[in-house]
Amino acid sequence: MITGRCQCGAVRYEHGGTPSAIYICHCRECQKQSASAFGISVEVNKFGLRVTQGAPRFWTRDTDSGKRLRCAFCPDCGTRLWHEPESGADWLTLKGGSLDQPPDLSRAIHIWTSRKLPGVIIPEGAQQFPEEPV
Repeated sequence: MITGRCQCGAVRYEHGGTPSAIYICHCRECQKQSASAFGISVEVNKFGLRVTQGAPRFWTRDTDSGKRLRCAFCPDCGTRLWHEPESGADWLTLKGGSLDQPPDLSRAIHIWTSRKLPGVIIPEGAQQFPEEPV
């Protein structure tokens, strides 16, 4: 069971599945969203997500690849909780910082490495893409 919450604890969620992939995204939007060098996204089937406390709010933004992304966040503290494609795909990505148990990044896929901040080191042998994988 994957569990997570916002920083203030007002919104909590759980997911009964297992991640299909873990991404470390170096795009500018993820840098802004995480207030850090990159964002961490844990891809899961969207049908396994259940909000167990509170209610997130949503806003939608354009992505660097030209798609639209629906972003769930806590209305009290603003913590980003998950992202889901506006296209209605059957997956979503839980935001790594919201997880109760931090993800193992040893096999993470690095995307948008063309926008990686200077000094960030990607582990040797890590799968990586200069933009979003197709």
